[in-house]
Amino acid sequence: MHVMVLPAPGAPLRFEPREYPSPGPGEVRIKVSACGVCRTDLHVVDGDLPDIAYPIVPGHEVVGRVDALGAGATDLQVGERVGVPWLGYTCGECFYCRNDHENLCDRPRFTGYTRDGGFATHLVADARYCFPLGEAGDDVAIAPLLCAGLIGWRSLVMAGDGRHLGIFGFGAAGHIVAQVARWQGRAVYAFTRAGDVEAQDLAKSLGAEWAGAAEDPPPVPLDAAIIYAPVGALVPLALRAVRKGGRVVCAGIHMSDIPSFPYQILWGERQVLSVANLTRRDGIEFFDVAARAVIKTHTSVFPLREANEVLSKLRAGRITGAAVLQP
Repeated sequence: MHVMVLPAPGAPLRFEPREYPSPGPGEVRIKVSACGVCRTDLHVVDGDLPDIAYPIVPGHEVVGRVDALGAGATDLQVGERVGVPWLGYTCGECFYCRNDHENLCDRPRFTGYTRDGGFATHLVADARYCFPLGEAGDDVAIAPLLCAGLIGWRSLVMAGDGRHLGIFGFGAAGHIVAQVARWQGRAVYAFTRAGDVEAQDLAKSLGAEWAGAAEDPPPVPLDAAIIYAPVGALVPLALRAVRKGGRVVCAGIHMSDIPSFPYQILWGERQVLSVANLTRRDGIEFFDVAARAVIKTHTSVFPLREANEVLSKLRAGRITGAAVLQP
């Protein structure tokens, strides 16, 4: 097998051979057919996240087929198509796990962050945290749903059911959430980097009422705004855009510092919330919604060996929609 491995923070990924891993108790080995490239992968590569044990193989939007079973992994079958998401293990014992908040587990493991991920031809995963995908749909099209879609869904639920929804950062997650929101009957307002005509055109093609730069005021007060770009300066901009009682949801795992802002733009019972990880229930709910809403992902496909180039393009904002690696 081969992997693209990160040897140290900020270093280029290395393409190297490895022995095939053997799945342990409760685990499965998966032959990867597609792996989406997420902004969180950038945070792993750039060393923005704590407690990374190097070397590590990034990638947590994995689609593939089970090709070996560990002892006790009885819920999946060899040859079955599965998805491997960001959340790769929870303890089941801490306060959060016992109270239906496994996304906040005190002792979690995360695919492509604290256990090797899908920038590879094969990976080992905990069978309990793999999603059976069935046979409908294309592997490449499904891959971004495993994080951009799942975190997008969780952030959309947290945003509440208001009609006027702003999306700051119209990339992999934004273009998926916009489709779900439009299917729900909401009006979508897309905020992008200034001059990012491609992202604005994509937003309008997916039914957005309006698309403009993050600094531009929307045509109506927003009921809620979701921020996918890891830019703290967007928080006060989003607060200015939402009405009294509105919500601003920060959906990334990492964000630059939020600058000081006048209390007046928070006053009026506006709320700032964050989304952390996902739960397996989120996956069950979202894949049902994605099928009923007929979500279509806009993808650019690259060979596994080009992972460094893809990460550079993502960092520079030169990926429209979602990027996907194929071994």
